[in-house]
Amino acid sequence: MRKSEDKYLHKGLRNQLVKLLVEKGITDNNVLAAIGSIPRHFFLDSAFERIAYEDRAFPIAADQTISQPYTVAYQTQLLQIKEGDKVLEIGTGSMYQTTVLAAMGADVYTIERQKQLFDQTTQYLFKDQYPKIRFFFGDGFEGQAEFAPYDKILITAAAPKIPEKLWDQLKVGGMMVIPLDESEEVQRMLRLTKKKDGTSKQESFDEFSFVPMLKGKTQK
Repeated sequence: MRKSEDKYLHKGLRNQLVKLLVEKGITDNNVLAAIGSIPRHFFLDSAFERIAYEDRAFPIAADQTISQPYTVAYQTQLLQIKEGDKVLEIGTGSMYQTTVLAAMGADVYTIERQKQLFDQTTQYLFKDQYPKIRFFFGDGFEGQAEFAPYDKILITAAAPKIPEKLWDQLKVGGMMVIPLDESEEVQRMLRLTKKKDGTSKQESFDEFSFVPMLKGKTQK
């Protein structure tokens, strides 16, 4: 994550991005306000600064990507974030999605399996603004049981199935948003709400394309 200036140009581009997200169906004003306030160009290489607010994904370190803003907004809207929600995020990545959740008042516990990306969390520029974010290096399939249960769980990679350990760490009445594999190229966005008997109420939404959710963790 790099320190940069947040100029009127960037703020104007964010306003245009928010308008585009509204046109594409995002209605949660808190989601829109968060995206409208966060300088996305801080999370990207300087080469992308002039196009950082286009609604598309960009490459980041470790052969990963920062999701397009619409995908971030879509998943976040499905989570129905409330002030003080304890949220487990699987896949810290660029820290942009993490910051959107924190800007909405969530207490975020975020796990990254790529050591290169996790090491970059030490350079997070908004530590003072969002002191409740906790960064972990680990296997997303394992979750972070020490701090369970969670109100919400967000998975930002293509999952081959619903991870049992993550489901166990979700509180009754809590929600999990997960892109579930339908093929190698397409995932169906699901929202699962945990019932008292441990089963789920399942809602199915649009198709997306994510990088795969992998087990273990890398040391490079």
